Amino acid sequence: MNDTPGWASPGSAPSDDGQDSGKREPAEPAEPAEPAEPAEPAEPSAAAGRPDGPASKWSKEQPPPAQWSAPSPPAPGQTPPPPPPPGSGWGGGRPGGPGPGGPGRPDGPGGYPGWGAWQGPPPAAKPGVIPLRPLGVGEILDGAVSTMRTHWRTVLGISLAVAVFTEIIVILLQGLVLDDSASTDALDDPSATVGELTRALGDTLLSSGVLLLITLLGTIVATALLTMVTSRAVLGKSVTTAEAWQDARPRLPKLIGLTLLLPLIGMAIVAAGTLPGVLIAVAGASDAGISLAVLGGFAAGVVAIWLLVRFSLASPALMLEKQGVKKSMTRSVKLVRGSWWRVFGIQLLAAVIANVVASIIVIPFTLIAGALSGDGVTGFLDGGTGDLGWTFLIVSGIGSIIGSMLTFPITAGVTVLLYIDQRIRREALDLELARAAGLQGDNGSNAPGTNGS
Repeated sequence: MNDTPGWASPGSAPSDDGQDSGKREPAEPAEPAEPAEPAEPAEPSAAAGRPDGPASKWSKEQPPPAQWSAPSPPAPGQTPPPPPPPGSGWGGGRPGGPGPGGPGRPDGPGGYPGWGAWQGPPPAAKPGVIPLRPLGVGEILDGAVSTMRTHWRTVLGISLAVAVFTEIIVILLQGLVLDDSASTDALDDPSATVGELTRALGDTLLSSGVLLLITLLGTIVATALLTMVTSRAVLGKSVTTAEAWQDARPRLPKLIGLTLLLPLIGMAIVAAGTLPGVLIAVAGASDAGISLAVLGGFAAGVVAIWLLVRFSLASPALMLEKQGVKKSMTRSVKLVRGSWWRVFGIQLLAAVIANVVASIIVIPFTLIAGALSGDGVTGFLDGGTGDLGWTFLIVSGIGSIIGSMLTFPITAGVTVLLYIDQRIRREALDLELARAAGLQGDNGSNAPGTNGS
């Protein structure tokens, strides 16, 4: 009889409460019954020898206890039987015995008889720079670097050409046009009139805006071309600069409009947040108005960042899906929905890496330019770039070209791969990519345990 609660021997009657406590309770007094017939001597049965069997069934004569003896050694000339092989029997595994997983467990090196070791799911297909499955943060960054390393002629050629063309225009504008009009002397003069301060501030903003616009246009062109290169690199296909330009050129006007529209949206939101405080300050309550303007500007800035991150995948959607500006923004909102923090974190990390790389290259060139121009670093910090002459502009421009040549592929590649990753997670784009790469029937994303973070 088993003492485990809730278990009954085969053929035994179940207890009233469904449990067997393992004890024998004394029987309650019953009504007088007729005297029982004398019991015949019981024959030995399977119940004999059981400690919980009825006492009346025991025989008075029991055989003597058996004596234990050690196994006798084999006779001379007789070989002992071989031990069973490691894989025989339940719980045995491959030769070498069971491992950390324990005998009979499929996740250990043992495994079930005849099954062999558990090797895990097959790896996802990787025809190009990324595996065709949901990607982790490291895989996105590595994919951008792998694109630059694998297709370095095309990637660095595009980045270098755009950076050189942009920097030449910036240097010429700074040395010939903006140097005469962007004087900041009035801003440093305490006795300057309001008109002089307004004129100097306007000239400074104009020069900075023109330089920023030229740099932005160069970035747009580089992003458009590198988007095409990265999309082909995912499939393991190379593309020349001419082919990338042919694919990207029809989409450039819309991409320029989209890239200019997004900052305008952000500035409009910030302006709307600070406007009530500005109006109150103009009305006379300057302290309350300034406080309200700062608070409203901060809140509006948070809203602007939230909205711009939701639109951050519109650029690759416009280039690769050949959508319009409005449709690409809608697509970006759909892809980012539910993954805002992940998209924001990856893009922020890519921007930090790009800025660190650019600073490592640009700062030494700037210091060298300041030393070669004759005024040194102090002259660079105290005066404008136009006062330092052409030597400073050219040497610092070389540093900017090298920095842009390395940062363009990182920022553009991360954005494209993040867009592809979001589509893989939401729309099973990996199946389409596998077919486009010629891997018919390859489905890496369905393999369990391969998803990225």
